[in-house]
Amino acid sequence: MRRALQFPAGRRSKFVVLVAWLLIFAVAGAFAGKFESAQKNEPSSFLPGSAESVKALAKADEFPSGEATPAVVVYRRDGGLRARDRARIDADRAALNARPPVGVKPIGPATLSRDGTSALLVAPVVAKGESDRLLDAVDGIRARVHRPGDPGLRAEVTGPAGFSADAVKVFGQINGTLLLATAALIFVLLILIYRSPVFWAIPLFSVICAEVATRALGYGIATAGVTVNGQSAGILAVLVFGAGTDYALLLVARYREELRKHEDKHEAMVLALGRAGPTILASGFTVIAGLLCLSLAEVNGTAGLGPIGAMGVAMAMFAMLTILPALLLVAGRRAFWPFVPRFGGSGADEMHGPWRRLGERVAGRPRRVWLGALAVLAVLALGLVDLNSDLTSGNAFRNDVEAKQGQRLLARGFPAGANAPTNVTVADPARLPAVRAAVASVPGVARLGPAERSAAGARFDVTLSADPYSDRGFARIPAIRSAAKAAGGASTLVGGPTAEERDLRVAATRDNRVIIPLVTLAVFLILCLLLRAVTAPLLLIATVIASFGASLGVTAFLSKHLFGFQGLDPGLPLFAFIFLVALGVDYNIFLMARVREETLGHGTRRGMVRGLAVTGAVITSAGVVLAGTFSTLAVLPLVALTQIGFVIAFGVLLDTLLVRSVLVPALVFDLGGRIWWPSQLAGSREQSAEDEAAAELRLAEEPARA
Repeated sequence: MRRALQFPAGRRSKFVVLVAWLLIFAVAGAFAGKFESAQKNEPSSFLPGSAESVKALAKADEFPSGEATPAVVVYRRDGGLRARDRARIDADRAALNARPPVGVKPIGPATLSRDGTSALLVAPVVAKGESDRLLDAVDGIRARVHRPGDPGLRAEVTGPAGFSADAVKVFGQINGTLLLATAALIFVLLILIYRSPVFWAIPLFSVICAEVATRALGYGIATAGVTVNGQSAGILAVLVFGAGTDYALLLVARYREELRKHEDKHEAMVLALGRAGPTILASGFTVIAGLLCLSLAEVNGTAGLGPIGAMGVAMAMFAMLTILPALLLVAGRRAFWPFVPRFGGSGADEMHGPWRRLGERVAGRPRRVWLGALAVLAVLALGLVDLNSDLTSGNAFRNDVEAKQGQRLLARGFPAGANAPTNVTVADPARLPAVRAAVASVPGVARLGPAERSAAGARFDVTLSADPYSDRGFARIPAIRSAAKAAGGASTLVGGPTAEERDLRVAATRDNRVIIPLVTLAVFLILCLLLRAVTAPLLLIATVIASFGASLGVTAFLSKHLFGFQGLDPGLPLFAFIFLVALGVDYNIFLMARVREETLGHGTRRGMVRGLAVTGAVITSAGVVLAGTFSTLAVLPLVALTQIGFVIAFGVLLDTLLVRSVLVPALVFDLGGRIWWPSQLAGSREQSAEDEAAAELRLAEEPARA
């Protein structure tokens, strides 16, 4: 494997690698632009495939109205609707029925509120899973009802179709906005890290190659049947840029170190790939293993992120181990200008600087240090008392989109559930009266709609008194299902937006319970293989889990008390765990792999100091880059993506600056050679070397204390 890793470092083979990547770039570029067209942003792309609400969606195709998503037009005048208002509403309905936007079915008569202030038109929209079709239909309705008129009459388009259309608009902007923001941030950070007007172009171009190839493969995966929605695609772009840049920083740091020790740049790259390559592979496969566990999720959107995310990380890793070293060799030392690493120049021995001093300070009183670090993490984790899953489709936007405005307007004149009615499908029409009576008796049911019949049975809508996108609304679904099935049999289905949101939460809870332990086990096994020990992997896993708890606690607290969000996304704990544990372990892999290398010649305690000294700057830079790339998710007006970006950015910085720099070294210093149990490094000969190293550290600290 080592020889394969070193292939791009050959005097001729580096050109072979560059030509191969030019071909990949040309072919991938033809398909990368199609990635957006293969994405699915309709409600079912976010739902668990086996949920009852999804079965109800499929059953809807067998009825005359089809699998229609209602767009609800709300008209309101505070003093009461006037005759000319009602005439305008009738005119809007007539115009939409005469020349309906594509996908809009006939609209029935307006429904008036009891107080006479509001009226509703319900426009069934059949999009057949096509996001553009849904968006065009809703935009067509809005263009009609927003025509100039009496300023005292308000008209807004809301309902499930309205919320979905507003979400589709956001997801349509994700790739362009996010890619531009991420690339710009990477450009700035690389300039600051390398302080070179030229060098930044090499890693950035390498990452762009990985991103183009990833989008092309993502298109292939999506067309093959894997559910990829806008949220997954946005996370994928950030993941490729962040992970790819991290791997580039690690390889470049080792290459610069070897350039100061070896005159031949090819020899330096061979050594850099031979020593940093396995670490990058271990890091990448750790993240890939964690992401692939997501494939077992019940939630379609979460399961879809698994294969495309793993593919993205694999492509980023492959690019950084092939095209990046080839470009570095072609550019030569001069690419680092003005800080060119000279053979035999200053910095040939990297064991100096602030990170060495930090290691020596931690080594002085390690137990006190790691106890203090754990106390800080425990305090941050107190925010978990505010943990909830109250984020819904109704409050998923940071800005005040029209669907939200329409929902508030509707709730002033009608039962809140009129915006998104629940539907009941009865297989045996003979049982329909009994089912309607049973459902009507459930507390929280405001009214029932007329029945619709077909060869598949009968169905009717149920209007809830509570907001259909609230915990009160979700809580009504189990009772409605129990009553409906008791009267209509097990084949009776309860669906609709409220049921979908409730099923999403049930599936997310199940995914957390199943996938989090699997990810933990997969990461632990990879660490055991890499470090050839058990104690060290257990400690590393424990530290990143503590960091995850602290980060999620801070996010829950700030979401409620600072940002004013109404809740957390149901999938946030799982996404945060996957990325913080897998990516957090990355930095521990970078550190501990080098510590193990140094331990072979210097003992564990001294090896810890040397490993921290030589990796501190590059790992911190990598952490800042990754945190910065995930923070770009906040440029999008979706609360869920903002929360994902914040928790990962904060967690990565916390892991980089506290866990990896302070907590892990303190634990290693306290345990000494036992950290490598049961490998030979934990033996008695190692312990004597450690005693000598500990004495050296105490002597080194005496001048500082004086």
